[in-house]
Amino acid sequence: MNKEFSAELQGLKDQLEGQFFTDDLMKALYATDASVYRKLPLAVAYPKTITDLKLLINFATVNKTSLIPRTAGTSLAGQCVGEGIVVDVSKHFTRILDINEKARTVTLQPGVVRDELNNYLKPFGLFFGPNTSTSNRCMIGGMVGNNSSGTTSIQYGVTRDKVLKMKTILSDGSEAVFANTSKEDFFSNTKLNSLEGRIYEELYRELQPQDVQQRITDSFPKPEIHRRNTGYAIDELLKSEVFSTTSEEFNMCKLLSGSEGTLAFTTEITLHLDLLPPSESIMVAAHFESIEACLQSVEMTMQHHLFTCEMMDKTILDCTKQNKTQAENRTFIIGDPEAILMCEVRANSFEDVQKQADALVKVIQDSGLSYATPVLVGSEIDKAVELRKAGLGLLGNMVGDKKSAACIEDTAVALPDLANYINEFTQLMKRHDQKAIYYAHAGAGELHLRPILNLKKSGDVALFRQITTDVAHLVKKYKGSMSGEHGDGIVRAEFIPLMIGEENYQLLKRIKTVFDPQNIFNPGKIVDAYPMDENLRYQSDRVEPEIETLLDFSASLGILREAEKCNGSGDCRKLPEFGGTMCPSYRATRNEKDTTRARANALREFLTNSEKVNKFDHHELKEVFDLCLSCKACASECPSSVDVASLKAEFQYQYQKANGVSLRTKLFAYNNDLNNFASRMPQLTNFFFNNKLTSSLLKNTFKIAKKRTLPLISTKSLNNYIKKNVNQIVGSKNIKTVYFFNDEFTNHLDASIGQDAIELLVGLNYHIKFISHSESGRAFLSKGLLEQAKKVANENVAIFKELISSESPLVGIEPSAILTFTDEYPKLADEKEAARSIAKHTFLIEEFIQQEILLGNIKPSQFTQNTKTIKFHGHCHQKALRNQLSSFEVLNLPENYKVTIIPSGCCGMAGSFGYEAEHYEVSMQVGEQTLFPAVRSTTVDTVISANGTSCRHQIKDGTQREALHPITILRRALL
Repeated sequence: MNKEFSAELQGLKDQLEGQFFTDDLMKALYATDASVYRKLPLAVAYPKTITDLKLLINFATVNKTSLIPRTAGTSLAGQCVGEGIVVDVSKHFTRILDINEKARTVTLQPGVVRDELNNYLKPFGLFFGPNTSTSNRCMIGGMVGNNSSGTTSIQYGVTRDKVLKMKTILSDGSEAVFANTSKEDFFSNTKLNSLEGRIYEELYRELQPQDVQQRITDSFPKPEIHRRNTGYAIDELLKSEVFSTTSEEFNMCKLLSGSEGTLAFTTEITLHLDLLPPSESIMVAAHFESIEACLQSVEMTMQHHLFTCEMMDKTILDCTKQNKTQAENRTFIIGDPEAILMCEVRANSFEDVQKQADALVKVIQDSGLSYATPVLVGSEIDKAVELRKAGLGLLGNMVGDKKSAACIEDTAVALPDLANYINEFTQLMKRHDQKAIYYAHAGAGELHLRPILNLKKSGDVALFRQITTDVAHLVKKYKGSMSGEHGDGIVRAEFIPLMIGEENYQLLKRIKTVFDPQNIFNPGKIVDAYPMDENLRYQSDRVEPEIETLLDFSASLGILREAEKCNGSGDCRKLPEFGGTMCPSYRATRNEKDTTRARANALREFLTNSEKVNKFDHHELKEVFDLCLSCKACASECPSSVDVASLKAEFQYQYQKANGVSLRTKLFAYNNDLNNFASRMPQLTNFFFNNKLTSSLLKNTFKIAKKRTLPLISTKSLNNYIKKNVNQIVGSKNIKTVYFFNDEFTNHLDASIGQDAIELLVGLNYHIKFISHSESGRAFLSKGLLEQAKKVANENVAIFKELISSESPLVGIEPSAILTFTDEYPKLADEKEAARSIAKHTFLIEEFIQQEILLGNIKPSQFTQNTKTIKFHGHCHQKALRNQLSSFEVLNLPENYKVTIIPSGCCGMAGSFGYEAEHYEVSMQVGEQTLFPAVRSTTVDTVISANGTSCRHQIKDGTQREALHPITILRRALL
């Protein structure tokens, strides 16, 4: 970039009220979406006002560049990538502006999340019907741009059906409002002396001739295929009274919906809403031994009044086995089906919906096509739906360079053609030696079909084009739509002339030109398309970078491929109200830079393209990992299971090799040694930590947040307690022997909880064995001191490898410490088999007690009959690597204890993160998302429980409430 143009960009930045970025990191993050494409943009803008958007449009016009509109960036066809300025409206254009309950309409800005909208609408008895698999992070602007539809389209239609009005800015910077327009007003608009007037005039001139209308009707997809986004929807405009004998008013929104931001920039959208669906639902999950049998059932089942009719094939189902979150949603699956058809019926009474379900089951069973028809209700439906929605992201779980490629995944045909079309499609794929993936919206005649390709190889890139071309011809044969709901973008726009004919395609080009004569709006999409096999994420036949790491990433074939597992599906952008933990920093800042996706993309970008010997040595990577709390939620909640906590630990280690380790980092990493020294004089230490003057001095010296309280040292370490009382606490009755891991946090900071744990186990008749061992290494891991962590891991593996087994498991209190044995040690230790063996028999203390309850060794009769109300917050590592049910069941052991789990995500402390001055505000913002309000809303007699030491500290600092470890509560309840 020359200096003159750099100055122009700086001038633009100075004028904007919103943010504007030209740095390498932000450009790298916005170079990709959820597609296979990569184009490095000129800049990234977060506009804040209409004036900002007009300034951007003017800049693009004057400087002959372009604007690429973007909301959540989950487009599969490459709509969100380009060489101009990416304009991200997800940061500021996020308001719901107006609701008209009587008219059943809502007006909003394009950055409103679809599910967020429906949560807002629910008290009014209304909802927005189109429902994509990304509905908890996709935004209405993107849904309009792609004309999204999703699982509910067979009942509620597609986005285009719902858009009533759009406020836009045209390519000359003028504002235009498009809505229902009478025939009289249409012709009045053609006389306007403006770009808007020229648009109306040109549309009439182009579409009025009867032969043109007939050509469009003959060449566009069959009208009964309501999922169709092939080019601009000029066929929809022909239905208005301007071009036909109907009484339907003309609405330009029909054309703008599905136009992928290539015609105008949208600032407001008014949608028509539906009444909430009937309250009662049942899902029949028909199991099939073949794809053919499943598809033969579709037309038959669609004779019933289905609300959804969705399909998953074996490839998708097998992927769910490897994902912790989705594995828990598989309970309804019987045997090993080749395909499942999920058919949902609804009614306002359970009797009615039961009759519908019975009739549906009967017709499926009578057909003889299905071998099992489990019937799902309530939360079972929710789990099955989540399993299906995760399908797209789960495809990223495939280890290695071969991945499911999004190119033909959006084809739709008329329902009577579906079985024949798929039969021919299957034969076509066999000719290419492919076993495709089948999933999604069978009831709408659309299946998301994907070949498995290695787009790092030129041979497979050629196959990428060939398969897409062949499928385009097949879709054309059935007069179907190549782009059902995901849009044309880059991957399919090249084939529009084939799909609708050259003359119609030239008409589309003329429409684009009248709207956007300078081609500033999202060029290369729909018309004048970029080549579909260029600008891919990966350079063909490249020499793979060789990157040595200390952590073992061999399960993903190396750290680069671990990062490459991220396919951009954007699950890490879901907001707190939609549950889960991922991604706490994004939830606090709402910046793309702070997503799991951004971290994976940045690491992939620099590891691939850096020319440095140490490819990790980039300040951009330091910046993108800075707010990662290493909560590990991505390892379970990300459908692709991208383990960013491990990526961060390895990055820190490699970066510090080149740049050194700061004093504060050493302070936190070696906190066990420091606490060990401090425990010799705990009263003096605690005086310094509590005293305002001395604590301020410590905080200022080590850049610790001024508002943060410092943890106090236990007056007697747990080790000292054990040594003094070992003969009394080993227990005389021995149901089972357990080894007790005295972690560094319990030993020095929470010794009383350790004592509670020991007293509880002894009181429940367990034999406890204590052995001298090293600290867990959690602090070293969190600070990237991997050599020290490896040393600790090797020491502990050597100590425990001959001791730990199913008969004598290892039990620990602090989740972040004891779970290092199960998560990091197998990636760190030299004796990997020994580490894995120990990991199999290592448990949180709540997990151990839960198992013993199931075996009948621990009974409610051993505990108090008193009543208590308890609210429990689980540690992030417990949620990610195990589950909270163990803590819940342990706390419910006393029969009259009423326990609920706070759906709190991350507390925000994350070890040292919340202490660091520059992270304190984000730390508290994370706590304020769900946890703090939930705690504050409880009565004073409600017991707050948390099993993480950092969590308890954060709750205390954020709410002034004392949280108890579940084991302390249970020990106090022991008779």
